[in-house]
Formats: sequence, structure tokens, C-alpha cells
Amino acid sequence: MNVFYEEEGELRSGSVLADNTTSLQVEAPHGKRSKVKAGNVLLRFEAPGAKALIDDARLIAETLDTDFLWEAITADEFGFDAAATEYFGATPSVIQRAAMLLKLHASPMYFYKRGKGLYKRAPAESLKAALAGMERKRREAEQLADWAAALAHFELPEPMRPLLTSLLHAPDKQSIAWKALEAACTATGMSVPHLLERCGALASAHDYHFGKILFEHFRAGTGFDLDGAEAAAVNAQLTPPPVLDTAPVAAFSIDDSATTEIDDAFSVQPLGGGWRIGVHIAAPALGVAMGSPVDEAALSRLSTAYFPGRKITMLPDAVVERFTLAAGRTVPALSLYADVDADFTLRSTRSVIEAVPISDNLRLEHLEPCFDEAALARAAALPEPRLDHPRGGELWTLWGFAQKLQALRGKQPDMPGSGGRIEYTFVVDGEQVMLKPRARGAPLDTLVAELMIFANSQWGGELARAQVPAIYRAQGGGKVHMTTVPSPHQGLGVAHYTWASSPLRRMVDLVNQRQLVSWLRAEPAAYPAGSEALLAIMRSFELTYDAYAESQRTMERYWSLVFLRQQGLKTIEGEVIRDNLVRLDGVPVVARVPSVPELPGGTRVRLSVERIDLYDLLLDLVFGEVLAS
Repeated sequence: MNVFYEEEGELRSGSVLADNTTSLQVEAPHGKRSKVKAGNVLLRFEAPGAKALIDDARLIAETLDTDFLWEAITADEFGFDAAATEYFGATPSVIQRAAMLLKLHASPMYFYKRGKGLYKRAPAESLKAALAGMERKRREAEQLADWAAALAHFELPEPMRPLLTSLLHAPDKQSIAWKALEAACTATGMSVPHLLERCGALASAHDYHFGKILFEHFRAGTGFDLDGAEAAAVNAQLTPPPVLDTAPVAAFSIDDSATTEIDDAFSVQPLGGGWRIGVHIAAPALGVAMGSPVDEAALSRLSTAYFPGRKITMLPDAVVERFTLAAGRTVPALSLYADVDADFTLRSTRSVIEAVPISDNLRLEHLEPCFDEAALARAAALPEPRLDHPRGGELWTLWGFAQKLQALRGKQPDMPGSGGRIEYTFVVDGEQVMLKPRARGAPLDTLVAELMIFANSQWGGELARAQVPAIYRAQGGGKVHMTTVPSPHQGLGVAHYTWASSPLRRMVDLVNQRQLVSWLRAEPAAYPAGSEALLAIMRSFELTYDAYAESQRTMERYWSLVFLRQQGLKTIEGEVIRDNLVRLDGVPVVARVPSVPELPGGTRVRLSVERIDLYDLLLDLVFGEVLAS
């Protein structure tokens, strides 16, 4: 006895070894034995043999026209035996019955399965839709194959050109275009950006990396691109500045030459055995009204984003120009004055909204030779210490105050000759890049940082004591986070710390400045207690600021690798940090070099440069030799 049965969704035949009524022991033509439920048996037959039946039935099934069957069978539901009788005649053979069963089973779009050997004829509309879907899939498969073949020959199919941005940065992995690109990458052994470059779809690795940043963060564009009339319109959106008292100072800023959003400036006035030191912060909060178009523009970006050779500002240039602390202007500012004794002991502080005359914009590259460790040592040796600069006396006073502030925070004051790790400024000109090294923690950095920490911690404390909501930077347990709860910043050694010193560049600073202005004017807070807007800005800012920082690191790594390639170096030296991590000389890159043997941190090594990949940002290095420990 032989049987034709269904198992795991497939139709099979076999010889019965044992019949146990509810189940059968069956041997397949290839020898495998299995237990088959009696309910799954569709045909029982003596002849032909199990293998002959399945072979002959398949041959006949291939001759059956599915469309004709669907037209010929008019019953709504039917069994395969009835269909075989209607098609083959009054008494179909067991092979013909099996052939019909195979055909019905293989045509689920035409005939729906309804039970053991039972089927339902598909409605005409459903069949039409299913056939259209199958035809679409066939055409898509052909298109996929054609596109993959063209890409593998480094030709970009024209219909794929509008999809390039999404394919590079946010691909729909179910799309034909992506599947074709993936297949071509597999065939060529190339990554997506490398393949598209070979196809002429990518101009450069820079366009690839920066394009990803634009796609992720600036889909509406990078600039405000305002002409004269549009800039005037933006200015018209700003709240007219209030009439302010003019400060009796000649303030100056300290920034690099690329800075246009000059947020902070300083002043020094003699004061009866001490000084009055001023920290002056640009005050866009006086002109950018909450909910205004300019405010919405700032909220959409939340921060200025910095990259080597370029930046994308948070505010339109017309707004920056209105409030930046540019030399030769008297500009609205939020000022913090510190009255200090001759030894820089703090007597008192006072905050005021005023108009501040800006006399100079000092630039780091010009000021640093007059303010390095050697210059400070020379100044300290003078009977009346001052630096060799037109504003040398004021700068020396600020330096003394900065040293005092650093000590009060529990930090060891920087000493001449202490040095520091090197950091680099990128100077980009087209596709060429230069790296300008400078010591991290240089005296000028310390001066500016300490005065900013002082202002931000003082204002954070004032807002906390006045119970005016604000956004704080806090650190506890080593982790820095933003919060609306006044909390200590353990790393800085201060009880409260806001960001309020860069309102032209960071939305959080602009928000906190609005709160400070409300407090100083004795008005209700711009963002009241429990403000959902305040919490939303804080959460969005933290995510965006971190994302911009990661994008900046990506572009710095790209330009660092460009620099190495331009140098044409075959070998490079560096210092082992730990394990196989090496900090390279002359470039801000830390690389993992698997071939570096176990060496103590600080060991100097020479490495050979094997490969630089600007698309994948890979730098392959191989250990050469130990230079020194």
C-alpha cells in the first residue's frame, strides 16, 4: 500500500510499512521513515509505486493551465477529486488525481485552501490584484537585477540619482534601490560610499561625511542667506532695545580670529586698594522675543555647530551683528561686576543690564605671544607687574583674579612651565588643511575659562536663591548632566553652575539670560516654575548639543586623515596610552594599533602607515619599533 499525503505544507508520497489506524509508518522513496497522521493522507493506492506516482503526477501538473482551471471550475468550494473528474473525465486515474492536487496546491492565488483536499475558487477581483502584485514583483526583480548589474560595472542607473542622499544616510533596506546597491557592493567587495564614488555619484569623501551631517541635522539648509531687505525684516522682528545706562568702562574681548559671535568681554577699573572686574555678556534676550520668528529659528538649531573650516550659526547673521560685542560699538550687555581687594579677595558682586562700550577685540593668535608662560614670568619679575601689551596692566589683573578663582575652586593654580597636552586648530583651504598646535590649558585659556566659570556659577547661585527656574549643568558621581534643579558641579568645584555666557551660540544660555533679565527687572520669570517649554528646551538641547559634538569629531577625524595623506608619511611616531591605543604626534588622532605589543603607558613608538581610508575614516597602522619609555 502507498499513500499520497501532506506534511509540513508539502505534498509527498511513500510506502506504508505499518497502519495503526490513526497513524501510519511511511517510508519515502529516498528511504526516510516517518510517522504520518491518518488525517493527513489524501490518496491511498497500490500502483504505481510511490516514486513513480509523484514523478508522473508532476509531469501532468506542469501541463495544466491554471487560468483555464480557474475559468472551468465554477463551484465556490470543491474537492480535488471533483476538480479532477471535471477536468479529466468521469474516472480520473490516481496519477491524474495527484496531478490535480499538486496543481491546486501550487496555485494559492487562484485557489484558497479550505481543508483536507478542499479548495475555494479565488474571487475575480482578488485574483486580479494578486496577479498584478506578482507581475509587479517580477518587474521589480528584473529592475533590481538590471540596477545591480549596472552598479557592479560602476554605472549609476538614472532613476537612482534622486535617491542618493537617502541611500547614503537613511536607506530603506526593503527598497529595490538599496537591495541593488547591496548586491553590487557584495559583487565588487566595495562599501556603499566607495562604490558610489566609482559610479561618479559622490564628488569626495568630504561631501559624503558633511552631507550626512546636513541630512541628519540641517535638512532645511545651513544658512539663513538673508539679503539686505531680508536682514532688515529680521531686525524688524527684534524687540526695540531699551534705553540703558552706559557703563563707565572700555571693555575688550578675547577670541580667535574666526569668532564672529562675540559673547563675552572684560573690563578692569581701579577701586580703592583693589579693582572692579567686569564680565560683560552680549544680551540678545533683550531683543529676541519668545515665540518670535527669530526665536523659532534658534529653537530649530539650539546651538551653533562647529566644524573645521566652517560653522553653522544658531542665529541669523543680522541678529548676531545686532548683539555681538564688536569693537567700536556700545552694545547691550548683561554685566557681572566683582569688587576685589589687592590680593583678589572677593568683596562683593553686582549684576546689571547696561550698554557697554567695546574698545578692542583681542585675538588669541596675536595676544598669546604676550601672554604665554615666559611672558607671565617676565611680568611677575617687574616692580609693578604688567604684560608687554597696550592692555598689559588689565590683563595682568585679570590673570591674578583668574588664579585666585582657580584656587578657590580647589584647583591647583597653573604655574609657568607647567605646559599641557597639545591641541590643534584646523585651517582649511579648499581641500588643503593645516594644523596649528597649541598647548591645552594655556594661560589665556585659563583666564577666559575661570572668568566664565565665575560668571556662570555666580548667576546660577543668584537664580537659585531667588527661586527663579533655570537650566543648570551639574556633575555628581563623575557624570555631567543638565537639570532644572540647582545642583553642585563637583568637577568644577562650584555649588551652582549655569550656562549663561554664550547666548549668541547656545539656546540654553539665551534661556538662562531671559531668566536673569526677569530677575534683575523684578518681573515674572520668562519661563515660570514647572514650565514645559523650559524642560523641552533642556532635553532637546542636550541631545542636539551631543549630536553636534559627535559630528564635529567626525569632521576633525576626516581632516586629520586628509592632513596625514597630504604629508605623504610612510611612518609616524606616537605615545602608547594603554594596551594598543596610541596618541599620534602632530595630529589629533588616537588610533588602535593591534600589532603594538604589551607596553607601559607613555612608551614612544614608531608606526608604519599602511592605509588611509577617507570614506570609512580608517587609519591602518602597523607597529615598527619602540623609541623610548
